[in-house]
Amino acid sequence: MKAMTILFSMDSNSLLNGAKSYEDAMKNLVNEYNLSDIIEIIETGSFGFYGKGSVFQILPDDVYYIVNSIDDLKEIFEEHLLKGRSVPKFLVDREKLTPADTSKLKETRIVLRNVGLIDPNSIEEYIGRDGYVALYRALKMKKTEIIDIIKDSGLRGRGGAGFPTGLKWEMTLKSQNDKKYILCNADEGEPGTFKDRLILEGDPHSVLEAMAIAGYAVGSQLGYIYIRGEYYNSIQKVQKAIDDAENAGLLGENIFGSDFSFKISIRPGAGAYVVGDETALMESLEGKVGRPRLKPPYPTEHGLYGKPTLINNVETFANVPWIILNGSDAFKAYGTQRSKGTKVFSLIGNINSKGVAELPMGSTLREVIYGFGGGVANGRNIKTIQTGGTAGTFVTPDKLDIPVDYESIKDGISLGSGAVLVIDDRNCAVDIAKKVARFYMHESCGKCTPCREGTRELYTLLDEISKGRGKLEYIDRIKNLAQEISDSSFCGLGQSVNMPILSLYDNFKDEFLAHIGSSACPVGVCEFEKVKSKTKV
Repeated sequence: MKAMTILFSMDSNSLLNGAKSYEDAMKNLVNEYNLSDIIEIIETGSFGFYGKGSVFQILPDDVYYIVNSIDDLKEIFEEHLLKGRSVPKFLVDREKLTPADTSKLKETRIVLRNVGLIDPNSIEEYIGRDGYVALYRALKMKKTEIIDIIKDSGLRGRGGAGFPTGLKWEMTLKSQNDKKYILCNADEGEPGTFKDRLILEGDPHSVLEAMAIAGYAVGSQLGYIYIRGEYYNSIQKVQKAIDDAENAGLLGENIFGSDFSFKISIRPGAGAYVVGDETALMESLEGKVGRPRLKPPYPTEHGLYGKPTLINNVETFANVPWIILNGSDAFKAYGTQRSKGTKVFSLIGNINSKGVAELPMGSTLREVIYGFGGGVANGRNIKTIQTGGTAGTFVTPDKLDIPVDYESIKDGISLGSGAVLVIDDRNCAVDIAKKVARFYMHESCGKCTPCREGTRELYTLLDEISKGRGKLEYIDRIKNLAQEISDSSFCGLGQSVNMPILSLYDNFKDEFLAHIGSSACPVGVCEFEKVKSKTKV
Protein backbone atom coordinates (compact mmCIF):
# COMPACT_ATOMS: atom_id res chain seq x y z
CA MET A 1 0.00 0.00 0.00
CA LYS A 2 1.38 3.39 -0.98
CA ALA A 3 1.85 6.19 1.52
CA MET A 4 -0.42 8.67 -0.23
CA THR A 5 -3.40 8.46 -2.57
CA ILE A 6 -4.79 11.19 -4.78
CA LEU A 7 -8.38 10.74 -5.94
CA PHE A 8 -9.57 12.56 -9.05
CA SER A 9 -13.31 12.60 -9.71
CA MET A 10 -13.97 11.62 -13.34
CA ASP A 11 -17.72 12.04 -13.60
CA SER A 12 -19.08 14.15 -16.46
CA ASN A 13 -19.31 17.35 -14.42
CA SER A 14 -15.68 17.04 -13.32
CA LEU A 15 -14.50 16.25 -16.84
CA LEU A 16 -16.12 19.46 -18.06
CA ASN A 17 -14.10 21.30 -15.39
CA GLY A 18 -10.84 19.87 -16.78
CA ALA A 19 -10.33 16.97 -14.35
CA LYS A 20 -8.57 14.78 -16.91
CA SER A 21 -5.95 17.39 -17.75
CA TYR A 22 -5.27 17.97 -14.05
CA GLU A 23 -4.94 14.25 -13.43
CA ASP A 24 -2.46 13.95 -16.32
CA ALA A 25 -0.48 16.93 -15.01
CA MET A 26 -0.33 15.37 -11.53
CA LYS A 27 0.88 12.07 -12.99
CA ASN A 28 3.63 13.90 -14.88
CA LEU A 29 4.75 15.68 -11.71
CA VAL A 30 4.78 12.44 -9.70
CA ASN A 31 6.88 10.73 -12.38
CA GLU A 32 9.18 13.74 -12.78
CA TYR A 33 10.01 13.65 -9.06
CA ASN A 34 10.22 9.81 -8.95
CA LEU A 35 7.41 9.55 -6.42
CA SER A 36 5.37 6.84 -8.12
CA ASP A 37 6.40 4.31 -5.47
CA ILE A 38 4.77 6.30 -2.68
CA ILE A 39 2.00 8.28 -4.42
CA GLU A 40 -0.94 6.52 -6.08
CA ILE A 41 -3.35 8.38 -8.41
CA ILE A 42 -6.84 6.88 -8.78
CA GLU A 43 -9.89 7.90 -10.74
CA THR A 44 -13.18 7.81 -8.85
CA GLY A 45 -16.78 9.02 -9.06
CA SER A 46 -18.32 12.25 -7.88
CA PHE A 47 -17.42 13.60 -4.44
CA GLY A 48 -20.96 14.95 -4.32
CA PHE A 49 -20.09 18.65 -4.58
CA TYR A 50 -18.76 21.01 -7.21
CA GLY A 51 -17.16 24.40 -7.12
CA LYS A 52 -15.71 26.81 -9.65
CA GLY A 53 -12.93 24.50 -10.73
CA SER A 54 -11.82 20.88 -10.52
CA VAL A 55 -11.82 19.05 -7.17
CA PHE A 56 -9.47 16.28 -6.02
CA GLN A 57 -8.83 14.60 -2.68
CA ILE A 58 -5.55 13.70 -0.95
CA LEU A 59 -5.51 10.74 1.43
CA PRO A 60 -4.75 9.93 4.22
CA ASP A 61 -4.78 13.68 4.93
CA ASP A 62 -8.48 13.75 3.95
CA VAL A 63 -8.38 17.17 2.33
CA TYR A 64 -10.01 18.42 -0.86
CA TYR A 65 -8.43 20.95 -3.18
CA ILE A 66 -10.05 22.91 -5.96
CA VAL A 67 -7.91 24.16 -8.85
CA ASN A 68 -8.47 26.30 -11.92
CA SER A 69 -5.09 26.04 -13.63
CA ILE A 70 -2.04 23.82 -13.95
CA ASP A 71 -0.12 26.45 -11.98
CA ASP A 72 -2.55 25.95 -9.08
CA LEU A 73 -1.89 22.22 -9.26
CA LYS A 74 1.87 22.69 -9.31
CA GLU A 75 1.75 24.90 -6.24
CA ILE A 76 -0.28 22.28 -4.34
CA PHE A 77 2.14 19.56 -5.45
CA GLU A 78 5.20 21.49 -4.31
CA GLU A 79 3.76 22.65 -1.00
CA HIS A 80 1.60 19.71 0.10
CA LEU A 81 3.18 16.68 -1.52
CA LEU A 82 6.84 17.74 -1.39
CA LYS A 83 6.94 19.91 1.73
CA GLY A 84 4.05 18.42 3.70
CA ARG A 85 2.09 21.58 4.33
CA SER A 86 -1.41 22.41 3.09
CA VAL A 87 -2.23 25.32 0.79
CA PRO A 88 -5.20 27.07 2.43
CA LYS A 89 -6.17 29.23 -0.55
CA PHE A 90 -7.02 26.12 -2.62
CA LEU A 91 -8.59 24.07 0.17
CA VAL A 92 -12.30 23.31 -0.07
CA ASP A 93 -14.09 24.80 2.92
CA ARG A 94 -15.67 21.68 4.41
CA GLU A 95 -17.84 23.78 6.71
CA LYS A 96 -19.73 24.99 3.65
CA LEU A 97 -20.24 21.44 2.45
CA THR A 98 -21.30 19.71 5.64
CA PRO A 99 -23.55 20.78 8.51
CA ALA A 100 -21.91 22.60 11.38
CA ASP A 101 -23.54 20.19 13.84
CA THR A 102 -23.12 16.75 12.31
CA SER A 103 -24.57 15.07 15.38
CA LYS A 104 -27.99 16.30 14.26
CA LEU A 105 -27.60 15.93 10.51
CA LYS A 106 -25.28 13.94 8.34
CA GLU A 107 -25.39 12.30 4.97
CA THR A 108 -26.61 8.70 4.97
CA ARG A 109 -25.08 6.91 2.00
CA ILE A 110 -26.80 3.76 0.81
CA VAL A 111 -27.16 4.47 -2.90
CA LEU A 112 -23.94 6.50 -2.99
CA ARG A 113 -22.07 4.16 -0.64
CA ASN A 114 -19.23 3.60 -3.13
CA VAL A 115 -19.37 6.79 -5.19
CA GLY A 116 -16.24 8.85 -4.70
CA LEU A 117 -14.56 6.01 -2.79
CA ILE A 118 -13.78 3.43 -5.47
CA ASP A 119 -12.51 3.43 -9.01
CA PRO A 120 -15.68 2.78 -11.04
CA ASN A 121 -13.57 1.17 -13.76
CA SER A 122 -12.29 -1.49 -11.34
CA ILE A 123 -14.48 -4.51 -10.65
CA GLU A 124 -11.90 -5.58 -8.06
CA GLU A 125 -12.53 -2.46 -6.00
CA TYR A 126 -16.29 -3.03 -6.17
CA ILE A 127 -15.83 -6.63 -5.05
CA GLY A 128 -13.58 -5.34 -2.25
CA ARG A 129 -16.60 -3.40 -0.97
CA ASP A 130 -18.78 -6.57 -0.79
CA GLY A 131 -19.74 -6.26 -4.43
CA TYR A 132 -21.74 -9.18 -5.86
CA VAL A 133 -22.07 -10.77 -2.42
CA ALA A 134 -25.76 -9.83 -2.45
CA LEU A 135 -26.19 -11.61 -5.79
CA TYR A 136 -24.43 -14.69 -4.44
CA ARG A 137 -26.73 -14.76 -1.41
CA ALA A 138 -29.82 -14.13 -3.52
CA LEU A 139 -29.07 -17.15 -5.70
CA LYS A 140 -29.24 -19.30 -2.54
CA MET A 141 -32.72 -17.98 -1.74
CA LYS A 142 -36.17 -18.66 -3.09
CA LYS A 143 -37.51 -16.05 -5.51
CA THR A 144 -40.36 -15.22 -3.15
CA GLU A 145 -37.91 -14.72 -0.27
CA ILE A 146 -36.06 -12.02 -2.21
CA ILE A 147 -39.29 -10.28 -3.16
CA ASP A 148 -40.54 -10.44 0.43
CA ILE A 149 -37.36 -8.67 1.61
CA ILE A 150 -37.82 -5.90 -0.96
CA LYS A 151 -41.51 -5.58 -0.10
CA ASP A 152 -40.83 -5.49 3.63
CA SER A 153 -38.12 -2.84 3.18
CA GLY A 154 -40.70 -0.36 1.94
CA LEU A 155 -38.51 0.62 -1.04
CA ARG A 156 -40.50 2.70 -3.52
CA GLY A 157 -39.57 3.78 -7.03
CA ARG A 158 -37.06 6.62 -6.97
CA GLY A 159 -37.86 7.83 -10.48
CA GLY A 160 -40.69 10.02 -9.21
CA ALA A 161 -43.85 7.90 -9.15
CA GLY A 162 -43.01 6.14 -5.88
CA PHE A 163 -44.65 2.82 -6.77
CA PRO A 164 -43.77 0.04 -4.27
CA THR A 165 -40.78 -1.79 -5.76
CA GLY A 166 -41.43 -5.17 -4.18
CA LEU A 167 -45.03 -5.18 -5.40
CA LYS A 168 -43.87 -4.51 -8.94
CA TRP A 169 -41.38 -7.39 -8.69
CA GLU A 170 -44.11 -9.68 -7.34
CA MET A 171 -46.47 -8.79 -10.18
CA THR A 172 -43.76 -9.59 -12.73
CA LEU A 173 -42.98 -12.91 -11.07
CA LYS A 174 -46.65 -13.92 -11.16
CA SER A 175 -46.95 -13.13 -14.88
CA GLN A 176 -46.60 -16.47 -16.63
CA ASN A 177 -44.56 -16.30 -19.81
CA ASP A 178 -41.61 -18.02 -21.46
CA LYS A 179 -39.68 -14.75 -21.60
CA LYS A 180 -39.41 -11.71 -19.35
CA TYR A 181 -37.29 -8.55 -19.41
CA ILE A 182 -35.59 -6.35 -16.83
CA LEU A 183 -35.27 -2.70 -17.85
CA CYS A 184 -33.27 0.01 -16.10
CA ASN A 185 -34.51 3.49 -16.91
CA ALA A 186 -31.37 5.64 -17.06
CA ASP A 187 -32.76 8.25 -19.43
CA GLU A 188 -32.97 10.90 -16.68
CA GLY A 189 -34.67 13.55 -18.78
CA GLU A 190 -35.89 15.65 -15.86
CA PRO A 191 -34.13 19.04 -16.04
CA GLY A 192 -31.90 19.71 -13.06
CA THR A 193 -31.63 16.02 -12.19
CA PHE A 194 -28.25 14.32 -12.54
CA LYS A 195 -28.06 11.86 -9.64
CA ASP A 196 -28.61 8.77 -11.82
CA ARG A 197 -25.72 9.81 -14.05
CA LEU A 198 -23.41 10.17 -11.05
CA ILE A 199 -24.47 6.74 -9.76
CA LEU A 200 -23.71 5.10 -13.10
CA GLU A 201 -20.40 6.94 -13.43
CA GLY A 202 -19.35 6.32 -9.84
CA ASP A 203 -20.67 2.83 -9.10
CA PRO A 204 -22.00 1.05 -12.21
CA HIS A 205 -21.66 -2.46 -10.78
CA SER A 206 -24.25 -1.77 -8.07
CA VAL A 207 -26.89 -1.32 -10.78
CA LEU A 208 -25.74 -4.39 -12.73
CA GLU A 209 -25.81 -6.52 -9.59
CA ALA A 210 -29.30 -5.28 -8.72
CA MET A 211 -30.60 -6.03 -12.20
CA ALA A 212 -29.24 -9.57 -11.97
CA ILE A 213 -30.91 -10.05 -8.58
CA ALA A 214 -34.17 -8.76 -10.04
CA GLY A 215 -33.77 -11.07 -13.04
CA TYR A 216 -33.41 -14.09 -10.79
CA ALA A 217 -36.30 -12.99 -8.54
CA VAL A 218 -38.84 -12.56 -11.34
CA GLY A 219 -37.60 -15.22 -13.77
CA SER A 220 -35.82 -13.15 -16.42
CA GLN A 221 -32.55 -13.83 -18.22
CA LEU A 222 -32.16 -10.59 -20.17
CA GLY A 223 -31.87 -6.96 -19.13
CA TYR A 224 -31.47 -3.65 -20.91
CA ILE A 225 -30.17 -0.35 -19.58
CA TYR A 226 -31.76 2.52 -21.47
CA ILE A 227 -29.22 5.34 -21.06
CA ARG A 228 -29.72 8.89 -22.24
CA GLY A 229 -27.72 9.24 -25.47
CA GLU A 230 -25.87 12.35 -24.27
CA TYR A 231 -24.47 10.44 -21.29
CA TYR A 232 -21.32 9.35 -23.13
CA ASN A 233 -19.27 8.87 -19.97
CA SER A 234 -22.05 6.83 -18.34
CA ILE A 235 -22.35 4.59 -21.37
CA GLN A 236 -18.60 4.02 -21.48
CA LYS A 237 -18.33 3.14 -17.78
CA VAL A 238 -21.38 0.89 -17.76
CA GLN A 239 -20.21 -1.00 -20.84
CA LYS A 240 -16.81 -1.63 -19.22
CA ALA A 241 -18.56 -2.81 -16.07
CA ILE A 242 -20.70 -5.23 -18.11
CA ASP A 243 -17.63 -6.59 -19.92
CA ASP A 244 -15.69 -7.03 -16.67
CA ALA A 245 -18.63 -8.72 -14.93
CA GLU A 246 -19.05 -11.13 -17.83
CA ASN A 247 -15.33 -11.93 -17.85
CA ALA A 248 -15.50 -12.61 -14.11
CA GLY A 249 -18.50 -14.91 -14.49
CA LEU A 250 -20.77 -12.53 -12.57
CA LEU A 251 -22.99 -11.94 -15.59
CA GLY A 252 -23.70 -14.27 -18.46
CA GLU A 253 -24.12 -18.03 -18.28
CA ASN A 254 -24.46 -20.05 -15.06
CA ILE A 255 -23.61 -17.27 -12.62
CA PHE A 256 -21.73 -18.55 -9.54
CA GLY A 257 -22.06 -22.05 -10.96
CA SER A 258 -25.84 -21.97 -10.68
CA ASP A 259 -28.41 -22.68 -13.37
CA PHE A 260 -29.22 -18.95 -13.53
CA SER A 261 -28.00 -16.99 -16.54
CA PHE A 262 -28.46 -13.28 -17.06
CA LYS A 263 -27.15 -10.87 -19.69
CA ILE A 264 -27.34 -7.09 -19.84
CA SER A 265 -27.10 -4.79 -22.87
CA ILE A 266 -27.03 -1.00 -23.21
CA ARG A 267 -29.52 0.83 -25.41
CA PRO A 268 -28.82 4.58 -25.82
CA GLY A 269 -31.81 6.89 -25.99
CA ALA A 270 -32.32 9.90 -28.24
CA GLY A 271 -32.84 12.45 -25.48
CA ALA A 272 -36.64 12.72 -25.35
CA TYR A 273 -38.19 13.70 -22.03
CA VAL A 274 -41.34 11.68 -22.71
CA VAL A 275 -39.48 8.36 -22.64
CA GLY A 276 -39.27 8.80 -18.90
CA ASP A 277 -42.71 7.22 -19.16
CA GLU A 278 -42.06 3.47 -18.99
CA THR A 279 -44.34 2.63 -21.89
CA ALA A 280 -42.76 5.28 -24.14
CA LEU A 281 -39.35 3.88 -23.16
CA MET A 282 -40.42 0.43 -24.33
CA GLU A 283 -41.71 1.85 -27.62
CA SER A 284 -38.30 3.45 -28.16
CA LEU A 285 -36.53 0.19 -27.32
CA GLU A 286 -38.62 -1.56 -29.95
CA GLY A 287 -37.40 0.92 -32.57
CA LYS A 288 -40.58 2.99 -32.68
CA VAL A 289 -41.24 6.65 -31.91
CA GLY A 290 -41.02 7.11 -28.14
CA ARG A 291 -44.68 7.75 -27.40
CA PRO A 292 -46.64 6.38 -24.43
CA ARG A 293 -48.95 3.39 -24.65
CA LEU A 294 -52.41 3.02 -23.22
CA LYS A 295 -52.49 1.35 -19.79
CA PRO A 296 -53.69 -1.25 -18.88
CA PRO A 297 -52.21 -3.65 -19.79
CA TYR A 298 -49.30 -2.79 -17.55
CA PRO A 299 -45.65 -3.62 -18.37
CA THR A 300 -45.54 -6.32 -15.68
CA GLU A 301 -48.06 -8.25 -17.82
CA HIS A 302 -47.55 -6.97 -21.35
CA GLY A 303 -44.36 -4.96 -21.75
CA LEU A 304 -41.36 -5.03 -24.07
CA TYR A 305 -42.19 -7.05 -27.19
CA GLY A 306 -45.43 -8.05 -25.49
CA LYS A 307 -43.62 -9.90 -22.68
CA PRO A 308 -43.79 -9.26 -18.90
CA THR A 309 -41.31 -6.50 -18.11
CA LEU A 310 -39.93 -5.09 -14.88
CA ILE A 311 -38.84 -1.45 -15.09
CA ASN A 312 -37.01 0.42 -12.32
CA ASN A 313 -34.80 3.47 -12.48
CA VAL A 314 -31.11 3.70 -11.58
CA GLU A 315 -31.49 4.93 -8.00
CA THR A 316 -34.13 2.31 -7.21
CA PHE A 317 -31.89 -0.52 -8.40
CA ALA A 318 -28.84 0.86 -6.56
CA ASN A 319 -30.63 0.32 -3.22
CA VAL A 320 -31.21 -3.40 -3.82
CA PRO A 321 -27.78 -4.96 -3.08
CA TRP A 322 -27.53 -3.00 0.19
CA ILE A 323 -30.99 -4.17 1.26
CA ILE A 324 -30.19 -7.82 0.49
CA LEU A 325 -26.92 -7.58 2.44
CA ASN A 326 -28.21 -5.62 5.43
CA GLY A 327 -31.85 -6.66 5.61
CA SER A 328 -35.15 -4.83 5.31
CA ASP A 329 -35.12 -3.68 8.95
CA ALA A 330 -31.83 -1.84 8.44
CA PHE A 331 -33.34 0.01 5.47
CA LYS A 332 -36.54 0.83 7.37
CA ALA A 333 -34.45 2.37 10.15
CA TYR A 334 -34.12 5.40 7.86
CA GLY A 335 -36.93 7.60 6.61
CA THR A 336 -40.51 8.11 7.74
CA GLN A 337 -43.43 5.81 8.47
CA ARG A 338 -44.60 5.70 4.83
CA SER A 339 -41.40 6.71 3.03
CA LYS A 340 -38.55 4.39 3.95
CA GLY A 341 -34.82 4.66 3.29
CA THR A 342 -32.91 7.56 1.78
CA LYS A 343 -33.25 9.89 -1.19
CA VAL A 344 -30.51 11.29 -3.40
CA PHE A 345 -31.09 15.01 -4.04
CA SER A 346 -29.64 16.97 -6.96
CA LEU A 347 -28.79 20.49 -5.72
CA ILE A 348 -28.80 23.20 -8.38
CA GLY A 349 -29.57 26.86 -8.99
CA ASN A 350 -28.50 29.92 -7.00
CA ILE A 351 -26.73 27.84 -4.38
CA ASN A 352 -23.18 27.85 -3.03
CA SER A 353 -22.44 24.16 -3.41
CA LYS A 354 -24.09 22.37 -6.31
CA GLY A 355 -23.99 18.60 -6.29
CA VAL A 356 -25.74 15.60 -4.80
CA ALA A 357 -26.59 14.64 -1.23
CA GLU A 358 -28.16 11.45 0.05
CA LEU A 359 -30.33 12.02 3.11
CA PRO A 360 -32.98 10.03 4.97
CA MET A 361 -36.51 10.44 3.66
CA GLY A 362 -38.23 13.14 5.67
CA SER A 363 -35.28 15.53 5.69
CA THR A 364 -36.32 19.14 5.23
CA LEU A 365 -35.53 21.54 2.42
CA ARG A 366 -33.64 23.66 4.95
CA GLU A 367 -31.37 20.71 5.75
CA VAL A 368 -30.80 20.03 2.05
CA ILE A 369 -30.22 23.64 0.97
CA TYR A 370 -28.32 25.00 3.99
CA GLY A 371 -26.89 21.80 5.39
CA PHE A 372 -25.40 20.45 2.16
CA GLY A 373 -25.85 23.20 -0.41
CA GLY A 374 -24.09 25.85 1.62
CA GLY A 375 -27.03 28.23 1.42
CA VAL A 376 -27.95 30.78 -1.22
CA ALA A 377 -25.15 32.16 -3.38
CA ASN A 378 -23.94 35.76 -3.14
CA GLY A 379 -25.88 36.41 0.04
CA ARG A 380 -29.17 36.70 -1.81
CA ASN A 381 -32.60 35.69 -0.49
CA ILE A 382 -34.54 32.67 -1.68
CA LYS A 383 -37.47 33.61 -3.86
CA THR A 384 -38.73 30.13 -4.67
CA ILE A 385 -37.60 26.52 -4.73
CA GLN A 386 -38.72 24.04 -7.36
CA THR A 387 -38.90 20.55 -5.95
CA GLY A 388 -38.99 17.30 -7.90
CA GLY A 389 -37.79 18.59 -11.28
CA THR A 390 -39.60 20.59 -13.97
CA ALA A 391 -42.74 18.52 -13.38
CA GLY A 392 -42.66 19.49 -9.71
CA THR A 393 -44.01 22.36 -7.69
CA PHE A 394 -42.57 25.75 -6.78
CA VAL A 395 -42.64 26.58 -3.09
CA THR A 396 -41.72 29.64 -1.05
CA PRO A 397 -39.24 29.84 1.88
CA ASP A 398 -42.01 29.30 4.44
CA LYS A 399 -41.97 25.62 3.40
CA LEU A 400 -38.29 25.11 4.26
CA ASP A 401 -38.98 23.13 7.42
CA ILE A 402 -41.57 20.69 6.04
CA PRO A 403 -40.23 17.10 5.81
CA VAL A 404 -39.77 16.02 2.20
CA ASP A 405 -41.07 12.56 1.34
CA TYR A 406 -43.71 10.94 -0.85
CA GLU A 407 -46.49 12.35 1.34
CA SER A 408 -45.21 15.94 1.31
CA ILE A 409 -47.26 16.68 -1.82
CA LYS A 410 -50.14 17.49 0.53
CA ASP A 411 -48.06 20.49 1.64
CA GLY A 412 -47.29 21.45 -1.95
CA ILE A 413 -43.82 19.87 -2.06
CA SER A 414 -43.02 17.33 -4.79
CA LEU A 415 -40.36 14.74 -4.07
CA GLY A 416 -40.28 13.56 -7.69
CA SER A 417 -36.80 12.86 -8.99
CA GLY A 418 -35.18 14.64 -6.05
CA ALA A 419 -34.10 17.79 -7.89
CA VAL A 420 -33.95 20.89 -5.69
CA LEU A 421 -33.71 24.08 -7.76
CA VAL A 422 -33.02 27.17 -5.66
CA ILE A 423 -34.03 30.48 -7.28
CA ASP A 424 -33.07 33.77 -5.69
CA ASP A 425 -34.84 37.12 -5.62
CA ARG A 426 -33.28 38.41 -8.84
CA ASN A 427 -35.61 36.21 -10.90
CA CYS A 428 -39.11 36.91 -12.22
CA ALA A 429 -41.99 34.46 -11.68
CA VAL A 430 -43.48 35.14 -15.12
CA ASP A 431 -40.14 34.50 -16.81
CA ILE A 432 -39.76 31.25 -14.88
CA ALA A 433 -43.28 30.13 -15.87
CA LYS A 434 -42.55 31.00 -19.49
CA LYS A 435 -39.40 28.82 -19.44
CA VAL A 436 -41.35 25.93 -17.94
CA ALA A 437 -44.08 26.25 -20.58
CA ARG A 438 -41.48 26.36 -23.34
CA PHE A 439 -39.95 23.14 -22.03
CA TYR A 440 -43.30 21.34 -22.04
CA MET A 441 -44.09 22.65 -25.51
CA HIS A 442 -40.74 21.46 -26.84
CA GLU A 443 -40.90 18.03 -25.19
CA SER A 444 -44.51 17.17 -26.06
CA CYS A 445 -44.45 14.08 -28.27
CA GLY A 446 -47.52 15.30 -30.13
CA LYS A 447 -49.60 12.16 -29.58
CA CYS A 448 -52.52 13.86 -27.86
CA THR A 449 -54.15 17.17 -28.74
CA PRO A 450 -54.43 18.67 -25.22
CA CYS A 451 -50.67 18.46 -24.67
CA ARG A 452 -49.57 19.19 -28.23
CA GLU A 453 -51.77 22.26 -28.74
CA GLY A 454 -52.33 23.26 -25.13
CA THR A 455 -48.66 23.65 -24.19
CA ARG A 456 -48.09 25.82 -27.27
CA GLU A 457 -51.00 28.08 -26.34
CA LEU A 458 -49.81 28.19 -22.73
CA TYR A 459 -46.36 29.33 -23.83
CA THR A 460 -47.83 31.94 -26.18
CA LEU A 461 -49.95 33.50 -23.43
CA LEU A 462 -47.02 33.67 -21.00
CA ASP A 463 -44.76 35.05 -23.72
CA GLU A 464 -47.25 37.84 -24.37
CA ILE A 465 -47.38 38.73 -20.67
CA SER A 466 -43.58 38.69 -20.41
CA LYS A 467 -43.35 41.20 -23.24
CA GLY A 468 -45.85 43.63 -21.73
CA ARG A 469 -48.59 42.73 -24.17
CA GLY A 470 -50.69 40.68 -21.76
CA LYS A 471 -54.33 41.23 -20.92
CA LEU A 472 -56.08 40.52 -17.64
CA GLU A 473 -58.16 37.75 -19.18
CA TYR A 474 -54.93 35.92 -20.07
CA ILE A 475 -54.46 35.06 -16.41
CA ASP A 476 -57.71 33.11 -16.16
CA ARG A 477 -57.01 31.51 -19.52
CA ILE A 478 -53.59 30.30 -18.30
CA LYS A 479 -55.05 28.87 -15.08
CA ASN A 480 -57.90 27.09 -16.85
CA LEU A 481 -55.71 25.86 -19.69
CA ALA A 482 -53.05 24.42 -17.40
CA GLN A 483 -55.72 22.45 -15.52
CA GLU A 484 -57.43 21.32 -18.74
CA ILE A 485 -54.15 20.03 -20.17
CA SER A 486 -53.47 18.17 -16.94
CA ASP A 487 -56.95 16.63 -16.78
CA SER A 488 -57.11 15.43 -20.38
CA SER A 489 -53.55 14.58 -21.49
CA PHE A 490 -52.61 11.01 -22.35
CA CYS A 491 -49.47 10.64 -20.22
CA GLY A 492 -47.61 12.08 -17.28
CA LEU A 493 -45.94 14.82 -19.30
CA GLY A 494 -49.13 16.76 -20.00
CA GLN A 495 -50.74 15.62 -16.79
CA SER A 496 -48.08 17.37 -14.71
CA VAL A 497 -48.05 20.77 -16.44
CA ASN A 498 -50.47 22.29 -13.93
CA MET A 499 -48.16 21.69 -10.96
CA PRO A 500 -45.31 24.08 -11.82
CA ILE A 501 -47.46 26.68 -13.61
CA LEU A 502 -50.23 26.93 -11.03
CA SER A 503 -47.87 26.77 -8.04
CA LEU A 504 -45.94 29.69 -9.50
CA TYR A 505 -49.10 31.71 -10.02
CA ASP A 506 -50.49 30.88 -6.57
CA ASN A 507 -47.27 31.98 -4.87
CA PHE A 508 -46.59 35.07 -7.03
CA LYS A 509 -50.03 36.24 -8.10
CA ASP A 510 -49.17 39.91 -7.55
CA GLU A 511 -46.09 39.60 -9.74
CA PHE A 512 -48.13 38.12 -12.60
CA LEU A 513 -50.74 40.86 -12.30
CA ALA A 514 -48.02 43.53 -12.13
CA HIS A 515 -47.03 42.64 -15.71
CA ILE A 516 -50.50 43.55 -16.96
CA GLY A 517 -50.96 47.14 -18.04
CA SER A 518 -47.59 48.31 -16.73
CA SER A 519 -44.59 49.71 -18.53
CA ALA A 520 -41.94 47.34 -17.16
CA CYS A 521 -41.35 44.01 -15.45
CA PRO A 522 -41.39 44.66 -11.66
CA VAL A 523 -38.23 42.60 -11.21
CA GLY A 524 -36.49 44.01 -14.29
CA VAL A 525 -36.02 40.63 -15.97
CA CYS A 526 -38.63 40.52 -18.73
CA GLU A 527 -37.99 42.81 -21.67
CA PHE A 528 -41.17 44.61 -22.55
CA GLU A 529 -41.65 45.46 -26.19
CA LYS A 530 -42.24 49.13 -26.78
CA VAL A 531 -45.62 49.87 -28.31
CA LYS A 532 -45.26 52.06 -31.35
CA SER A 533 -47.31 55.24 -31.12
CA LYS A 534 -49.82 55.78 -33.91
CA THR A 535 -49.12 58.79 -36.12
CA LYS A 536 -52.18 60.79 -37.16
CA VAL A 537 -52.38 61.60 -40.84
